[in-house]
Amino acid sequence: MDDRGTGSEVRASVVGVCYDSKRVPGIPSIGFCSILILMKRILTSTALLAVVFSSSHLYAAEKQFEAGRIVTVEKKFHTRVLYYLVNTPVTQDDPYYEVWLQLGNVVLLAEYTPRHAADELPDGWKDNAEVQMKITDKHHVSVKQQGGMELQLLIVKRMLGTAQAAAPQPPSVNN
Repeated sequence: MDDRGTGSEVRASVVGVCYDSKRVPGIPSIGFCSILILMKRILTSTALLAVVFSSSHLYAAEKQFEAGRIVTVEKKFHTRVLYYLVNTPVTQDDPYYEVWLQLGNVVLLAEYTPRHAADELPDGWKDNAEVQMKITDKHHVSVKQQGGMELQLLIVKRMLGTAQAAAPQPPSVNN
């Protein structure tokens, strides 16, 4: 019979070779230990790279607020069908604000829908009011006034040019 023992004893002795630097006869220690060490290094390197690449977006520069102005503000209504009563639609008017903003040479048409129908825009949000704003993504702009109240508006349209050419003009009354 062979005096090597069971398989678990052999595995324990191989691990012992790697950590205790003892050589067991018949088992090459160089190959197994170097594979374990190489696997540990690869695993730690992969984990470190994953952490570095996944956290790189945390250090990205966030857009800062820039000085802009509100060109015009109009209160409008979306008509929504609630239900039908004998083939007649029962509707409700939901208010929203159409706000023309100018940021440098870019003019934005944005919409703000209040949570409740009775909610109003901040007091200082009038025509030609100076505000701080930043375009957060392709479809949203954050607008902040001096009081610190910040609103997220939905960008409907974006144009290059002056605000006078882009904003709607009130109809003139001829006598």
